[in-house]
Amino acid sequence: MDFNKIKEMGLEYAEKGKNAALDLAEKGRTQALIVNEQGKLLKAQRQLGALVYSLAKGKEENQPLVDKYIEMIDNIEQEIARLKASLTPAEAAEAEYVVHEEVPADQPEAPAAEAAPEEHKACPQCGAPVSDDALFCNKCGAQL
Repeated sequence: MDFNKIKEMGLEYAEKGKNAALDLAEKGRTQALIVNEQGKLLKAQRQLGALVYSLAKGKEENQPLVDKYIEMIDNIEQEIARLKASLTPAEAAEAEYVVHEEVPADQPEAPAAEAAPEEHKACPQCGAPVSDDALFCNKCGAQL
């Protein structure tokens, strides 16, 4: 074997290694995006549950706001599906990790409406108080 042939093979392997590393990095970014979207999904589902609970408890209705949450949840689920579709089946199975909030075993999970008081900010649209992590105003439905 001559030197040029060895050099050519070395460059070919280096290019294959570079491509494999770039592919692995892209898959890692996609999986990180999936985990991030799953966290958003959990938050939106939790807030929708708290909203429905508080509306039912107060014998109130706000279907447009509930519909906004449902639409947002659908959009997040579609984005997760789109991201998973870009992965191989084995990689998508690895991305099935779902973010869960931990509740101590000796402490039952409290309903969201009865949680510890949260710091509140005001809705920019109507001025009603809203929790810091709210995605929509409970009074006017404005997206926060």
